[in-house]
Amino acid sequence: MRNMFLAGAAALAIAPASAAAQSTLDDTAMAARDTAVSTWVDVITVTGRPISADTELEAEYAPAIAPDAAGLAARLPGAALIDNGALSGQVQYRGLFGPRVAIRVNGQRFGSGGPNMMDPPLHYAPAPLLERIELSRGPAPVSSGPAIGAALNAVFKSIDFAPTGAFETRADLTAIARSVDESFAVGGVAGIANDRHRVQLSFAEESGGDVETPFGALVGTEHERTTWGVLYGVRLGEGSTLTLSTRGHEVDDTGNPPFPLDIRYMDAFHSMARLDTDVSQWALAFTLGHARIDHAMNNINLRPSPPAMRVRETLASGETVTFELSAERRFGTGLIRIGGDHERNRHDVTITNPLNTDFFVTPFPDIELTRLGAFAEWDGSTGLGDLYLGARVDAHEAEAGIPKLGPALPMGPRMLAANFEAADRSWDDVTVDAMARLSRRVSDAMVLRAALSRKSRVGGYLQRFGWLPISASGGLADGNTYVGSLQLDPEVATSFEAGFDYAASGVYARVTGYASHIDDYIQGAPAEPVTFGVIDTPLEMISSMNGDATPLRFSNTEARLYGIDGEFGVDLPGAWRIDGVLSLVRGEREDIDADLYRIAPSSLRVSLAYEAARWSGGVETLAVAEQDRVSAINNETATPGHVLINLFARAELNDAVRVSAGVENLLDHRYREHLSGFNRNSGLGVDLGERIPGPGAGVWLRLDTAF
Repeated sequence: MRNMFLAGAAALAIAPASAAAQSTLDDTAMAARDTAVSTWVDVITVTGRPISADTELEAEYAPAIAPDAAGLAARLPGAALIDNGALSGQVQYRGLFGPRVAIRVNGQRFGSGGPNMMDPPLHYAPAPLLERIELSRGPAPVSSGPAIGAALNAVFKSIDFAPTGAFETRADLTAIARSVDESFAVGGVAGIANDRHRVQLSFAEESGGDVETPFGALVGTEHERTTWGVLYGVRLGEGSTLTLSTRGHEVDDTGNPPFPLDIRYMDAFHSMARLDTDVSQWALAFTLGHARIDHAMNNINLRPSPPAMRVRETLASGETVTFELSAERRFGTGLIRIGGDHERNRHDVTITNPLNTDFFVTPFPDIELTRLGAFAEWDGSTGLGDLYLGARVDAHEAEAGIPKLGPALPMGPRMLAANFEAADRSWDDVTVDAMARLSRRVSDAMVLRAALSRKSRVGGYLQRFGWLPISASGGLADGNTYVGSLQLDPEVATSFEAGFDYAASGVYARVTGYASHIDDYIQGAPAEPVTFGVIDTPLEMISSMNGDATPLRFSNTEARLYGIDGEFGVDLPGAWRIDGVLSLVRGEREDIDADLYRIAPSSLRVSLAYEAARWSGGVETLAVAEQDRVSAINNETATPGHVLINLFARAELNDAVRVSAGVENLLDHRYREHLSGFNRNSGLGVDLGERIPGPGAGVWLRLDTAF
């Protein structure tokens, strides 16, 4: 382990930290742990309600490092935050992120509105509306859909049916304030329900200014977001429930300094209809989902205006339609579940110059992606232990339209557009997934577990249909320009993991080791490998004009990921306890001698907490190792390690009101996260091309009330 990491570990021994990773060890929690082994799901509980799951992480203890769910999910073992702006955070899990992780918001799966993923799925999960985050350990169950990584679902607060026919009114509200960016967030749900009907309204309003760091304020990092929703549920009869919901989502000027453009607006609507019913011995679920996202981004609202010919505004839209059907029943000593799902995504992107109506180009024209899948899985008890078996097959199709270019576009882009138009812009393939998981209790205190899987993922529209070398990268935010490959093969990950859960006598530990070989792993590689660095093709000439003389092409490579992660804790004498989270992942290319790109450094988070009957508090220390295992091909630079200390406290004022508070980065430490992007805003306050620093010292306060 690196010297910096050892220094961090020493600091942890002196000042361990936050109860954000705490797991209760009473009989109720132990029973929940036992029940959840077969589902392999971790849960972060935001409101403190009891959840039957392996682990409960109290969000009220967590420093408010991000306005949406990404910052919270990044506190789980194996996870890390990719901070591309206040509302654009992504979660990396065991070295995988983006579409490689099956992410849903309130059970709904949908595509991003733009090519740089300024609105990754968790962008649509504001903290005041969030009840919990569910994360599968390791590869996702096949029923979650195609993905080579974990499955994550951000679950919103809701008003449930009442026990009798009398209508009851209920509300669950949250307010959050944070000094480091002078931000606030208020919102929640309120509604009325009886034993047959429930109606709820949800609302969240958030606003923040420039982020303060030890290097100075990051100018142009403000954010504005409003979210509202309506839900109606009705019990149609014995065993049948219909739920209808819609949510609106509006984002105004919001800074994204790792990208060449900032968010000007993000307007989205998400709607779902779900019917749950029983037929004979089968429990059936039908779900229909629709999401429409319209997105504009520019380089003039929140940063110094460039010369007139460099002014840009990009207009993007995305639409997702999903249909899911599943049926489950008891079969033998467990449950069998079969089902099918269909997903259609449409995307269109146009780059413009608002000062010149003759300048426009469609780098991703009229994209349509469709998928039709079927799956079967069984989860139950056997003589060997609790066993999960699953398999799925998916048929994929993708197609792109013809690029449109304005009269002001020069000959170079026109040549590339003509080549793209003449190419076969349609693609189809079939993927097959399978997985098995086994857990076995070997004593009252110990459970052993193992999993083997083969999971697939097809390249997205950005990776397949990008014909113009621009810095759209799906959230990599690295300053490189990329183009796609029309004949990308699907990624296929063969993964194995093994670990144990131990809980007894006030001590718990869950540790998992894993390894994954990924055939046809998609990563940027030199677009012109023979003469890489020599500008002798139209592609390189255009890329050089866009600021990068060495463009990259999304290509199939070979990769492996391996590591270890876990959580642990111990009850100390009195009301004290220690909890910790460890994450370590390595990523390597197998086709060449090189490291994988954009892999989180090792980290260790430890907390020391005092827990009284109605209040608790403590200190958290996060030690992050240096990361010098970087990809030279992708111009990735190393980062030193760092140690952060945070304080936290929570008090229950009564049965309905809780107050949480804390200090993040207590010592105002200067640091840069390895997964942070590189600055593209000349007015930010740090040099162009420099890795964006992390927030400085700040106080946060959270108020939760439910009645």
